[in-house]
Amino acid sequence: MEGIRQPVIAYIYNRYGKASATKDAVIELRIAYNNRQKYLSTGIRLYPREWHRGRVVNRLDATILNKTLDKLMTEVREIIYNMIDEGNIDIFSIPSRLAAKKKKAMTFLEYYAEKAENRKHGISVTAQGRYDLVLNTLKEFGKIIIFSDLIEKNIIAFDKFLINKGIMATSRFHNYHKFVKRFILEAQREGLIKINPYDTVRLDRGDYDNSIDKCLTLEEVKKLQVVTMEERLERVRDLFVFQCYTCLSYSDLAKFNIKKIEEYDGMKYYAGRRGKTKVRFTIPMLQPALDILEKYNNKLPIISNVKYNSYLKEVAVAAGIEKHLTTHWARHTGATLLLNAGVPIEVVSKVCGHSNTQITQKIYAKMLSKTIVEEVTKREEKLL
Repeated sequence: MEGIRQPVIAYIYNRYGKASATKDAVIELRIAYNNRQKYLSTGIRLYPREWHRGRVVNRLDATILNKTLDKLMTEVREIIYNMIDEGNIDIFSIPSRLAAKKKKAMTFLEYYAEKAENRKHGISVTAQGRYDLVLNTLKEFGKIIIFSDLIEKNIIAFDKFLINKGIMATSRFHNYHKFVKRFILEAQREGLIKINPYDTVRLDRGDYDNSIDKCLTLEEVKKLQVVTMEERLERVRDLFVFQCYTCLSYSDLAKFNIKKIEEYDGMKYYAGRRGKTKVRFTIPMLQPALDILEKYNNKLPIISNVKYNSYLKEVAVAAGIEKHLTTHWARHTGATLLLNAGVPIEVVSKVCGHSNTQITQKIYAKMLSKTIVEEVTKREEKLL
């Protein structure tokens, strides 16, 4: 708009005059307006001989650095022109506008990766791995890359892609869609996307009450224990069986410490806090678990969760078990076997490290049909 005085922008090097032949200094973009100044650091540091008349010189990367400086100058000018059109020039809001501009230039996958790195801080390695797993799966899917790809059609296609990979409904929703939706909501709050496609897409969330179906019977566990297989798979099988008899999650299995095993009234037990919830658990060490520890000289052959789950498919085939085994199946199996052996649900809850028995009831409290029939038959005469 003509007649309006504009901010003056220029690159400033060595503002504090401390650069020398052995000490570098940063290049800054100075924005001056109404007797006030704002400095933006470019992050580019040079020695005095590498800066001449506003340009980088005497460096192999001089061309690249000068293009970077030109790009920043252009972006700041565009922001100032927009401020003039809006009728309000605020040079101190330029950094936040630059950050927003940078985000808008990102792809959704780049945005996801950046946000995921921030969210990884302070959480377990296993939890961190879930962010990477979803990102890698999105890359493999290949139809959700930029923000404009976030439409109903592609969310549904992503769900079908996960189904074809054999991922169950509960896992699809809680371990994949929930992560994608989380970052879509953040992008929406930051004005990078207007519509959340998940608002109008109905997905099968699965049912935690069906978790009983994600377990092995006692007969299948025993079959798994004795079947012969190659050494690589045998180690994986042993880890899975150890989990079945301890109800440990993968993250707690990976941190298993033999030194924490104690003894009470002739019975060994393992106590600690769950890495995920920090809730205490107490696990009686049953003989099959102790046998596995002895087999590996008290040091479990831990592998990554991704490899573990991958190899379990081969283990299932080798054992003739037609079920889609994952590491979490072992935890479900252990808790379910305890319940079906008549162990009170309050005790199973303590073994699993649940914060209350309602969680145990919701996930595991369906008894196998065989157990129900046996228990009722025992009491038949009292009912007649």
